[in-house]
Amino acid sequence: MHLLIPAAGSGKRMGANRNKLLLQVRSKPLIAWTLLAAEAASSISWIGIVSQSADWDDFKSIIADLNLKKTIALIPGGSTRQESVYNGLQALPLNAEQVLIHDGARCLVTPNLFDACSEAILHCPGLIAAVPVKDTIKVVDDNGIITSTPDRKQLWAAQTPQGFDVNLLKQCHTQGVRQGWEVTDDAALFEKCGMEVRIVPGEETNLKITTPQDLAIAEFILSHRY
Repeated sequence: MHLLIPAAGSGKRMGANRNKLLLQVRSKPLIAWTLLAAEAASSISWIGIVSQSADWDDFKSIIADLNLKKTIALIPGGSTRQESVYNGLQALPLNAEQVLIHDGARCLVTPNLFDACSEAILHCPGLIAAVPVKDTIKVVDDNGIITSTPDRKQLWAAQTPQGFDVNLLKQCHTQGVRQGWEVTDDAALFEKCGMEVRIVPGEETNLKITTPQDLAIAEFILSHRY
């Protein structure tokens, strides 16, 4: 299985002045934990890190320190996540039929989740890891007034990995560029193109590291794993 890791984001919400994936938790950069999980997943054979070239020296150093055995390519990122994934798709090996896309900031992903998504994408055109929403969700208007309360039994919180048929996802990205669509994940592009996206049960610990508080949570979770 081929894996793309969008890793071109900034650390503004973390209060950092550099790529947040270079911040450390338990003495390793965030991206290192993502790479270690991918390395341990038996299904993953090729990894592409999509990032700004300014970070490449740091990423090369991290890869060397981890002594990873799998093929890893560094791919130029875009100005948005959507552009970065588009670039990543163009850089996939020609024999790639399916691809997993996993945000580098979800550094708590496990090898088991990578493998579960790799198996599931062999039997459907698109999928996302997700977990059922536990909180009651309110829809609020611009004035801060609640307008509705959707049934949470039908609500799932999207995570990554997200998996897709490579050719179909390339077609969706091309249409997205042509139509000027701006989306926050690849599943949304698939949905806009009328493609089916299946849910694969995610992991409650598969958090996206966004704030300093998330770093503390990641520290706690990793301390109980290793």
